[in-house]
Amino acid sequence: MNEFQTIPPPLGHSGWVTSIVTSPSEPNILLSASRDKSIIVWEITRDEINFGVPRKSLVGHNHIVQDVALSSDAQFALSASWDHTIRLWDLNTGRTTRRFVGHEKDVLSVAFSPDNRQIVSGSRDKTIKLWNTLGSCKFTLTEDDGGHSDWVSSVCFSQDPVKPFMASCSWDKTVKIWDLTKVKLRAEFNGHNGYVNTVVISPDGARCVSGGKDGLVNLWDMNETKPFHSFKTGKEVHSLVFSPTRFWVCAAIGDVIKIWDIEDEQKKLIDTLTPQSYDLNNQGGELNCLCLAWSDDGTTLYAGYSDYLIRVWQVCL
Repeated sequence: MNEFQTIPPPLGHSGWVTSIVTSPSEPNILLSASRDKSIIVWEITRDEINFGVPRKSLVGHNHIVQDVALSSDAQFALSASWDHTIRLWDLNTGRTTRRFVGHEKDVLSVAFSPDNRQIVSGSRDKTIKLWNTLGSCKFTLTEDDGGHSDWVSSVCFSQDPVKPFMASCSWDKTVKIWDLTKVKLRAEFNGHNGYVNTVVISPDGARCVSGGKDGLVNLWDMNETKPFHSFKTGKEVHSLVFSPTRFWVCAAIGDVIKIWDIEDEQKKLIDTLTPQSYDLNNQGGELNCLCLAWSDDGTTLYAGYSDYLIRVWQVCL
């Protein structure tokens, strides 16, 4: 018996679903971003026909929205766009309250710090920027600062308020760890043979995982510079996420999602999730799973795809 079952997907976007985010403080809210230039705020109803219902559409970017992030209280959202800007949205009104202007090329990733006081962004201009919530850029990390020499594809914060740090990855094939107290490079991880699309930090801050073009899912210990384990998937890795309640790593690889138990000595594969059916909207391309997010209780996995759908998977134990 599989660990997961499929729930019919909600509809809403008219382009690839590029990012999904959930909130511990508001478990019935889901945000999704898309190549259709919009962000949708969904109400999770858990209805058998439509698991979620779109309640608001956040419109303002004039190009693809690549990433979306939620504040810890789920009152505000951040969006990163190919229009070179970041927007801060008030989710109660559905309006933009701040525009963050400073990147010279497409913004690919954005994140809130755990206390919501800092914002980090990564861009095709090869820089990482740290902002305050008023839209002022406080630090720009370039190659001269130990930063990346190619597009910065993903950035994220650790959840540790005592020793805060962040991670970044790039098309230069590296993963970098940054000390936020001093805003300096702490470590560089080398273990990929192609561009790196995604990096995420484990909930306890002891590990991170990265994946990209070479099909490797690399597990890193924060105190080591070589991966302590690598999964060879054979296809490009688009997104990664840790389960909030189990020692599971989930990877979006081509059109499937693979889930491994990293506490298990053999790092066993828990399940492979494959869509039952799909429509590529007459584009003639391959289906790709592009983004992943868990519900806070670890029972529901949301996945965004290139056929414009969000699919929902539930744990059956």
